[in-house]
Amino acid sequence: MEQAVQTGVLSGLHFPVSRIFFGTAIPPVSTGEDRALELLDSVLESGVNVFDCARSYGQAERTLGRWAESRGVRDRVVFLSKCGDIRDGQVHVDRRVILDQFQMSLEALRTDCIDIYLLHRDDPDTPVEEQIDTMNQLLEAGQVKMIGVSNWTHRRIEAANAYAAAHGLTGFSVSSPNYSLAVQVKDPFGGGCVTLTGPDQQDARAWYTENQMPVVAYSSLARGFLSGRFRAGDNETAARVLDEFAQRGFLCKENMDRLRRAEQLAERDGLSVPEIAMRYVFASPMNLYAVVSTSSPERLRMNLRSAACPLSKEDAAFLEGTTAKP
Repeated sequence: MEQAVQTGVLSGLHFPVSRIFFGTAIPPVSTGEDRALELLDSVLESGVNVFDCARSYGQAERTLGRWAESRGVRDRVVFLSKCGDIRDGQVHVDRRVILDQFQMSLEALRTDCIDIYLLHRDDPDTPVEEQIDTMNQLLEAGQVKMIGVSNWTHRRIEAANAYAAAHGLTGFSVSSPNYSLAVQVKDPFGGGCVTLTGPDQQDARAWYTENQMPVVAYSSLARGFLSGRFRAGDNETAARVLDEFAQRGFLCKENMDRLRRAEQLAERDGLSVPEIAMRYVFASPMNLYAVVSTSSPERLRMNLRSAACPLSKEDAAFLEGTTAKP
């Protein structure tokens, strides 16, 4: 019998959402192929009802909009999309970028409302006041239901929300940083990627735990580092199967050590490495959701099962290397 899909409640949405979000930044969705429609069908049938997009994800928004319209399922699913430009290595998320890209996303998604709208990167040259004011304009027009950020530090979120509270405005209520078993040792993509993983991020995790702001974790399997396609210490195979972003962000000795411990738990429990890694993510006391990008229905079901069966605190500590035995 299939494990019931774990859900949570996001303020502003009128029905519970799955703890697993489907990431659309992969072919065939991002490339706009017809076979993507069947993939999206299977995702919804599995119980996943949130679809994570961005302006920068190729044809993903257009594919998702075409699918939802053709299937008549728009009222059953949640659209999450993101805006932001990276030009000449600089992030731009000012009022013009937000409003211009929002209209493009509305058109591509064939909808009059984007349920969750995020600023994809932090633009330190744009005051948080301008960003909060602009996002509140969309809220007041009924064009979005929730506003948030991706790749912002918790301190910048605090500053933005303090301004919102002082002026009777709605603050950011959801955040999408990197979080996984593997430590992000370098910025994989450029443009200020923010992670919550590792000992250096203990204060950030404590803040999210205390505030219980929903965390939508991306790269929860470290962009394939925790996929089980290579063994701990096998740098040659890792360099062959991981793309340049995964190698830059996660390929290091510390993560190989974490992978080795994940292999030990996987052998003990009769599970795969990615199952252990996903169960680690959901062992966090933070209010966790995870973005999963896969074209395999079985892999998606595996992630759903893992979300329902988090690791114990002791096993999570073992994976982090803070205890000697699981």
